Amino acid sequence: MRTNLVFKFFIIFFCCLVFGLSSQAYGFNFFAAQSAALTDTIELPEVFTEPEVLNDTLPSEEDFLPQLQDTLIGNDFILTENDTLAIEPERQTGAGFILDTRVEYSAVDSIDYDIKNQRVYLYGDAEMDYGSINLTAAFILIDFSRKELFAQGMPDSLGVLQGNPVFVEGIQSFESKELRYNFETRRGRTTQVITEEADGFMHGDVVKMMEDRVVHVSSGKYTTCDNPEPHFHISFNRAKIIPNDKIISSFAFLTIEGVRTPLIMPFGFFPNKRGQASGILIPSYGEARNRGFYLENGGFYWGINDYVDLSLRGDIYSRGSWAARVGSNYRVRYRYSGSLNLNYAINILGERDLPGYERNRDFRVQWSHNQDPKARPNSVFRASVNAGSSSYNRFNPTTTSDYLSNTFSSNISYSASWAGRYNLSVNARHSQNTLTEMVDLSLPEIAFSAARFYPFRRREPEGRLRWYEEITMNYNMNASNQIRVSEADMFTSAMFQDMKNGVQHTIPLSHSFRVLRHFNLSNSISYNERWYFQQVRQNWEFDPEGTPTTTNPIPGNLVRDTIPGFFAVRDFNYSTSMSTRLFGLMQFRRGPVTALRHVISPSLSFSYRPDFADPFWGYYAFYDNPNQERPVRYSYYENFRYGVPAAGRSGSISLGIGNNLEMKVRSRRDTVSGERKIALIDNFNVSGSYNLAADSLNMSDIRVSGRTRLFGQFDISYSSSWSPYAADSMGRPYNRFLWEEDRKLLQLRNTSWSLNFNYTLSSKNGRSGSQTGVTPGRDTPVHGMPTDQGNDFTGNGMQPEMTPQETGPLPPGFIDYSVPWSLRFSYNFSYNSVIDRRTLETDRRYLQNLNFSGDINLTPNWRIGFSSGYNFDEKQITYTSIDIYRDLHCWEMLINWVPFGFRQSYNLTIRVKSSVLQDLKLSRRTHHLDRAFQ
Repeated sequence: MRTNLVFKFFIIFFCCLVFGLSSQAYGFNFFAAQSAALTDTIELPEVFTEPEVLNDTLPSEEDFLPQLQDTLIGNDFILTENDTLAIEPERQTGAGFILDTRVEYSAVDSIDYDIKNQRVYLYGDAEMDYGSINLTAAFILIDFSRKELFAQGMPDSLGVLQGNPVFVEGIQSFESKELRYNFETRRGRTTQVITEEADGFMHGDVVKMMEDRVVHVSSGKYTTCDNPEPHFHISFNRAKIIPNDKIISSFAFLTIEGVRTPLIMPFGFFPNKRGQASGILIPSYGEARNRGFYLENGGFYWGINDYVDLSLRGDIYSRGSWAARVGSNYRVRYRYSGSLNLNYAINILGERDLPGYERNRDFRVQWSHNQDPKARPNSVFRASVNAGSSSYNRFNPTTTSDYLSNTFSSNISYSASWAGRYNLSVNARHSQNTLTEMVDLSLPEIAFSAARFYPFRRREPEGRLRWYEEITMNYNMNASNQIRVSEADMFTSAMFQDMKNGVQHTIPLSHSFRVLRHFNLSNSISYNERWYFQQVRQNWEFDPEGTPTTTNPIPGNLVRDTIPGFFAVRDFNYSTSMSTRLFGLMQFRRGPVTALRHVISPSLSFSYRPDFADPFWGYYAFYDNPNQERPVRYSYYENFRYGVPAAGRSGSISLGIGNNLEMKVRSRRDTVSGERKIALIDNFNVSGSYNLAADSLNMSDIRVSGRTRLFGQFDISYSSSWSPYAADSMGRPYNRFLWEEDRKLLQLRNTSWSLNFNYTLSSKNGRSGSQTGVTPGRDTPVHGMPTDQGNDFTGNGMQPEMTPQETGPLPPGFIDYSVPWSLRFSYNFSYNSVIDRRTLETDRRYLQNLNFSGDINLTPNWRIGFSSGYNFDEKQITYTSIDIYRDLHCWEMLINWVPFGFRQSYNLTIRVKSSVLQDLKLSRRTHHLDRAFQ
């Protein structure tokens, strides 16, 4: 088993290095590049030695100044006024010129000048700046005559080397043991170098830097581990670093924890570009029991420019399944950004001509577009498109939420406003149910509105406003075209047969004022007009070949005739309402409760609407059905987009009473008032109406509803409907009160309860930063399969590994409360009952769901998460996932296990964290389709 693992690990590593270990591809002549890299063309001086210290060899001031003018010209060399023979605690500074560029230097200990040889010796925290070059070291020697410098560290009192040279030029920087550099040729030589290149670190025993900034490394190693002694690295004899391009090496082999493995490659290639870069996307490989051997997520990435990119990916299986994906991201700063993804897949499961064989074609389209608010302040365009075949998430999910979702929805919108008063919005909507495979489209939806204005107000009012000048008016226009079609009939002629479209105009006029200071009185008149482009006329026709039935003794069919044209349908109504608020307050001097407040909000309203079924309006008609006692009334616009004016005259008086109950308690948490408010009942309403214009059944059902939140966790809502009328044997109410029949005031018709509970338990004293990353089990990859964007389980990494010296041993029985953890519960309960008034039987329906999830950091580097639930109706456990994550500093281990259900599977991945070596990994996994279709 171990031999097999080593062999597969060798194959992975070989593919990673040969093909680039990243999404970059280049063509080059390696051996020609190597031959040029090995030639040492740099001419360096002999090893610099420290100057011989003489006893007061500096000339006197009279002799020194002429000598300075004779031996050094102007800007070539400038001495400071500091006394170099004295030890000063402040940093000493100086400056000079090399190649017409100013050199500035300083040191903490001392600065020695060799006037004859034009050298400067800097001791103790020395620093030099030359153009874009900055150098710090314990000792720096600057040779102005040869235009060179030398730097190295110095041993401290214990003999430990301190102050190694740190060289910085632009974005490049490195630390070495010893450094030589020529300002004129811009070449340098260093030893024992550690430099950061892109997302990795390059170590080299001897490093030479050329004038074109190309670096040649001898006896080096490349790693993504930031430890001085890396946990793993790729060793090589020689390498060439091309800045912001690539790193090329000779024979390379992998070393882990100081142990050289037998994984040897003829050469190594590492990306060294910052930002996006085009290249090949290395696929992952493996074997699926039902679909055979596979290559997944391979393809090509193209960084088109700074604003847009393109990725082409694909999967291929040995038993015929395959998939193709196209993705693009675009962004123009201060204007817009978005992404587009097109997916297509063929999934073949089972063997042809055998039971259980399936062949599915699936697709998915995702588009997201967002406009920067600064681009066009008065208009906005947004898009969120998520559409696909109903079986796509079953066979091709990428996250847990994809698998658990049974809907697709999309919305493309454009909105604009003018003069702060007029608003226009245009939308295209899509909604799809993957269970029923029905698709709802709104193509398009248009809404236009004008802000409230005062049509009767004078342009220049004088004095108090007259009552009619307070009348306000609004205008709203809505137009839409709706399509409901099955997925199988999409893009066929049947798709357009049952379209519902129309235009609706609404013009409300309203006026509000106070009566007796405490009552609000409102009056409103609303005018509505609908525009339709067809009407449907109905007629019953006798069918001589039909078969008589009990309900239809005379056989026949209802015939609908669609008449195209333009039809305007109008209606209007009037309403007036009065409302107020009554407050009741009870205060307590003792005890935890300080006060109770009860707010009652009564409202009384009257509304009137004429009978639009009258032939005068022309919206309704009758047809004769011999199987019924009276003619059947119908509307020409039944089930149209914006409905039809209601039949029957209405003059209703409505009464409603709202209630709110709050309590104040003493609280130590509130340091200002010492009290806090608790809502006992958020809302409790009772309402009903009486229709003065009806000839019977004037009274409506009494509706009762309530809502509250207990302990900040429990959301409870209730609603019910009560009828005051008696019912016949068929359960239909007739014009006789229930009190007259059974001495009961009301009879319950239906009721519903709902309870929602969400609660989170967590440690209060967790370590800082330990909660970063995506919560396990929530939108993590299905099967724990890692994505190309990084670790979906932990985000961008855990906190650094702590050593035993940092944590220390724990005494027996000690509980470390600093280890962060969390546990989340979610419980949903709903109850609905409908009473059959004919049999007095109650049809009860219960819905209960319990969901729970959590995670715990056993140590700073171990994290375990889970998510599950229970469906009480189906009496089974819902989707369950267990995730384990181990931070291995520069490596990481991820385990995802779905123990049962349709998606039963597991995935184990050990990989390098850095994206540069993202394909250096070992994976073991099973796919849920292998079990579901055996």
